[in-house]
Amino acid sequence: MRVLAAMSGGVDSAVAAARAVDAGHDVVGVHLALSRAGGTLRAGSRGCCTIEDAMDARRAADKLGMPFYVWDFSERFRDDVIDDFVSEYRAGRTPNPCMRCNEKIKFAALLERAIELGFDAVCTGHYATLVDTPEGRELHRASDNAKDQSYVLGVLTADQLAHTYFPLGSTPSKALVRAEAEERGLTVAQKPDSHDICFIPDGDTRGWLADKVGAEKGEILDRSGAVIGTHEGAHAFTVGQRRGLQLGVPAADGKPRFVLEVRPVNNTVVVGPKEALACAEIAGERFTWAGRAPSATSFSCDVQIRAHAEPVPAVAVLEDGVVTVRPETPFDGVAPGQTAVLYDGTRVIGQFTIDRTVSAVPVEV
Repeated sequence: MRVLAAMSGGVDSAVAAARAVDAGHDVVGVHLALSRAGGTLRAGSRGCCTIEDAMDARRAADKLGMPFYVWDFSERFRDDVIDDFVSEYRAGRTPNPCMRCNEKIKFAALLERAIELGFDAVCTGHYATLVDTPEGRELHRASDNAKDQSYVLGVLTADQLAHTYFPLGSTPSKALVRAEAEERGLTVAQKPDSHDICFIPDGDTRGWLADKVGAEKGEILDRSGAVIGTHEGAHAFTVGQRRGLQLGVPAADGKPRFVLEVRPVNNTVVVGPKEALACAEIAGERFTWAGRAPSATSFSCDVQIRAHAEPVPAVAVLEDGVVTVRPETPFDGVAPGQTAVLYDGTRVIGQFTIDRTVSAVPVEV
């Protein structure tokens, strides 16, 4: 099998590529240049797409004796990930750029080019498991729940899964991957994991958004519509946030208040008690299935609304092009723009972007 190994410059993708070589595949390494800022250097463990990462990826490929290339995907990344991130915040939603990167870049743009060049699969260092069945290929959780990345891969379709290769899915722990890298003489063996948003390497998301979206003062309202404070820009807030609220009117019960809703049209933020974050229903019309589609329009499943959240038992209903999910116990602090991934046990059924939420706590009039 001809395999294109996507090499980020980290230990996971390096070991994944090494295992693909060991399996006897014809492997070529590629690093994706996602920024036009050529001099960008790594800041601690923030980011994952710097010039230093490209050099680390090249050293790993050289050690493994494989051809290596750097492909410029910066324009596609800007259009499909960065611009989407900004527009979603501008609309008052909370996007997940890692989901969009997997959906639009690693398993769309990269996979499309790989197939055009005659490769059979794209190999990455993601922790997830692929299972081939008579009904087609399935995406499952990794054996190591602590490192499981099936949530951020929930955007993959059946066609994409058919050309995907995850050599690390059955590895019991990240420690074993690092130990294997040491044994192979890979210099990235103890390289820190990347975190935060790769195109905001200093971690100042609020400041970055203020520069892109612009900051304009607005009002903070309670659930009844009364003005109880002001803010410096609605883009800086997300559902569930407690810190940074400038409230001039204390709550009657003296308890802290949390962001319940962001309304970009009139630049207002709605706050309320923590219990009002409980969400009885979520829905969205932008959905995909990871493999075979559900056979029924209503089905039981487990739903995960964040990368490291606990899955919640629920019932999902597909009607008129909209997926609606009602959990057995309310979700906590769900924001429009987040991704809900549906599971059947360890198998990923599919995902949708949350457009609408319904609070489990009615507004008191």
